[in-house]
Amino acid sequence: MKHIILAIDSFKGCLSSAELGKAAAEGVRAVFPACQTTILPVADGGEGTVDALTQATGGEIVKATVHGPLGQPVEARYGIAADRRTAILEMASASGLALIPYNIGNVMEASTYGTGELIADAIRRGCRRILMGIGGSATNDAGVGMLQALGFRFLGAAGENIRPCGGNLERIRSYDAIHVHPELASCRFRVAVDVDNPFYGPEGAAYVFAPQKGATPEMVRQLDRGLQHFSALVLQEKGIDLQQIPGSGAAGGLGGACHAFLGAELLPGIEMVLRELDFDRLLADADLVITGEGKIDRQTLRGKVVAGVARHARERGIPVIALTGNATDLSPALYDMGMTACFPIHPAPVSLGKAMEAEYARENVRKVVEEMMRVMKAKIF
Repeated sequence: MKHIILAIDSFKGCLSSAELGKAAAEGVRAVFPACQTTILPVADGGEGTVDALTQATGGEIVKATVHGPLGQPVEARYGIAADRRTAILEMASASGLALIPYNIGNVMEASTYGTGELIADAIRRGCRRILMGIGGSATNDAGVGMLQALGFRFLGAAGENIRPCGGNLERIRSYDAIHVHPELASCRFRVAVDVDNPFYGPEGAAYVFAPQKGATPEMVRQLDRGLQHFSALVLQEKGIDLQQIPGSGAAGGLGGACHAFLGAELLPGIEMVLRELDFDRLLADADLVITGEGKIDRQTLRGKVVAGVARHARERGIPVIALTGNATDLSPALYDMGMTACFPIHPAPVSLGKAMEAEYARENVRKVVEEMMRVMKAKIF
């Protein structure tokens, strides 16, 4: 073994991606001390993406006080890469469901305004490349809150400003960009979407996700009408049919707004991360990839780290071993996709509390990887 890439997603609430990579590297070096190990902090575009990409790009975490989903002040955090031109954001830090209590009707009033403020803060600091994950939203406002914070105006029938929230989408009759942030045109956006839902309709943002955010059936119908109305306005003014853009329904329509108004490229989260890490180039001389995530099951196929890493490695004929804390329902499709084998890190049945202990997990990862390496060194198969 000359070169092994270690690209393991964080075990949520237990160990970070970088910590898991370091533990796995120790296991490799115990058997192959001269082997080059490349630790790649990775994530799937959701929780942990800011930390993983910021660390991987040699950047720093910064903070900004913005308006939360219901207008309350929240301290949001994001990363700035070492190039000082690239910002790494998670909309959930400013407009996430976890920032407000669960109440029926909140989704009608919730706004992505704070996400726009976060983008504006990054621009103020000199960033012109914006990478943003948009999972975990509290909103269904079609991104109008974000756009308003960046200077767009959304107007009603009498030319009045419309407060940006899902419940007001049907009132919007026009918009203008007269006061848009002057540096916005020079920015390039890449947005990680965790779903491929359309903008509206039975599989759209409102019907699929709004009930999870406190919408009653009648509220869902109103929100969906608002999304249809806004989509028609965008089609009329910009010639862009949001309904045909995969992922436009992500984060209550924020994905569509990013594409139509900011020119954003919408990508599955792991694809965005792997592109930023130049993963394909690193694979050129790799003998093996070790990946993993806290739980591997059929959902792993839907844009998770293991599936993305395996797919890229398969194209180059490189074997992929996955580590996990919980492998309850492995799909044969994962092996077809490129995963060579999957190993749980627990040597025996264990309580959830014990499994979540950082030192316990770290040591088990090291031991499992060391045993893998011993098998490979012996070449007994």
